[in-house]
Amino acid sequence: MACAVNRAPVSESAFDAFDGDVLSLDVPAALESMRVDRALSMLTGLSRSEVNVVIDRGLVRVDGRVVTKASMTLMEGQRLEARLPQPDDGEVAPDPTVRVDVVHDGGDYVVVNKAPGQVVHPGAGQRDHTLVAGLVARYPRMGELSREGLCEPQRPGIVHRLDKGTSGLLVVATTPEGFINLTSQLRERTMERTYLGLVEGHVDEERGVVDAPIGRSSRTPTMMTVRSDGRPARTSYRVLGRLDKPQRVTLLELKLDTGRTHQIRVHVATIGHPVVNDLRYGHRRDRRLADERFFLHSSTLAFDDPRSGQRVTTHADLPEDLVPLVEGLAFR
Repeated sequence: MACAVNRAPVSESAFDAFDGDVLSLDVPAALESMRVDRALSMLTGLSRSEVNVVIDRGLVRVDGRVVTKASMTLMEGQRLEARLPQPDDGEVAPDPTVRVDVVHDGGDYVVVNKAPGQVVHPGAGQRDHTLVAGLVARYPRMGELSREGLCEPQRPGIVHRLDKGTSGLLVVATTPEGFINLTSQLRERTMERTYLGLVEGHVDEERGVVDAPIGRSSRTPTMMTVRSDGRPARTSYRVLGRLDKPQRVTLLELKLDTGRTHQIRVHVATIGHPVVNDLRYGHRRDRRLADERFFLHSSTLAFDDPRSGQRVTTHADLPEDLVPLVEGLAFR
């Protein structure tokens, strides 16, 4: 399946949100005979009523022809294109009620400890009460980044991102100088990102590397998968400990050499050890542990200070909701 977002590249996470984008894909077998409004809702996270507005505005095409009926059914191989709505207003509205846990303020950037369930930036599925809205309220100068054309208006300062269910450390630029420098470090792979992940089963090797390209799944377009024509992706890991009860699990330290969408979740599932509670990528529902979200935490972040060049290393302990799942396991 050919699938692309027609926009100027900003970051490796550009495909994570569809708002304001042009969605363009060849209809896969999984969407055969599905109503176009239902398919777009599934692909974008927009409600059916929001999708219908897009259709009514003539912004959806199939094989180049404007779709006039939401009930139109799709056929495999057709070309589906949709110009999706941008969130209201150009820039993110400051929201001082949003919780922002600042771990380190470096002047040109801040490192925050993102809470589980918190969305980083506005998208088709959630437009309000995002982490960015809280940051803009606290650091108004972040608005300059989009005004100078460095970032999209809805993603000011975003150097990299974390999935909604992932907790932990995230660095966000607050000045143009910080953004340019930090995105360069990310691109040159000098920024170190380390995660703690609890995975299903016992991982036999004490250390390992998963080097497998990742792309969008042709069967389920909302998921990523290992595929030969995907973008290069590499994750290294080491075992911190193993538990047998209530389920056989392994706690891993995982390091990203690249930063593809859902990279860790896809890679550990590929080696047969999906992240605990990650039902999307293979963890069985009957083996689900008590916590509602998947067990993935950004624990360590290291990079060079944009001005001084000194190495900055920050740490974030496991949040309270994950601690009970590894009780009795000694690790550092």
